[in-house]
Amino acid sequence: MIYDTIQYDIRDDIAVVTLNRPDVMNALNTQMRAEITDAVTLGGREARVVVLTGAGRSFCSGQDLGDRANAANLDLERTLRDEYVPMLRAIYDCPVPTISAVNGAAAGAGANLALAADVVIATESAFFVQAFTRIGLIPDAGGTWYLPRQMGLAKAMGAALFADKITARQADEWGMIWEAVSDEAFEAHWQARAAHLAKGPTAAYGRVKEAIRGSFDNDLEQQLALEAKLQGQCGKTRDFKEGVVAFLEKRPAQYEGR
Repeated sequence: MIYDTIQYDIRDDIAVVTLNRPDVMNALNTQMRAEITDAVTLGGREARVVVLTGAGRSFCSGQDLGDRANAANLDLERTLRDEYVPMLRAIYDCPVPTISAVNGAAAGAGANLALAADVVIATESAFFVQAFTRIGLIPDAGGTWYLPRQMGLAKAMGAALFADKITARQADEWGMIWEAVSDEAFEAHWQARAAHLAKGPTAAYGRVKEAIRGSFDNDLEQQLALEAKLQGQCGKTRDFKEGVVAFLEKRPAQYEGR
């Protein structure tokens, strides 16, 4: 696929998907959703970590309400089912770790696109807003699933009903994201985080995601069984063997991601 609304770059096993419609604050239209889906899927095959970020001063302002291609026959259920779901599933199902590097405003579906990643790192000047009720809608793009799990029922309900801005610092303190860092350090910081994951035990990372997500549906006995199964799989990887040898030899491990 040729990308017109995003940029896709890969280097040192890090795939960076940059939303690139800065003139409309990286608002999501049909084409961009398809391109993000394709790029994240590609990154999951080609790289050992996938990063989502935005060009310009915003991460993503959400649905492009000025998208004339959909304005005439706007069917929100169809749009969510046929365009948003594949994009969000591509991120959720990505076999390697995913990072949202939130460089600015993340609003509406843009906020929930950010939350779909495994790790969210935001610059301190960024903010998140569930803007949906401002135009008579409910949070979508996975917002009603991610918010209560990441920040608790009370905060999630308030964020959805009041549609207030949540600063990156608040999001950090509430457990909504992994961390907020200074604007000056932001780019170097998320790049270092991505590099750390790109050099790590990729197969173990995939099983970390499976285990933690599975815990929401399992009782203790089921979760312990899942841990045992996944740990058994990890124990057969080359990375585990390298990790043990490196530990005994008191040197950094050289993981191959398998």
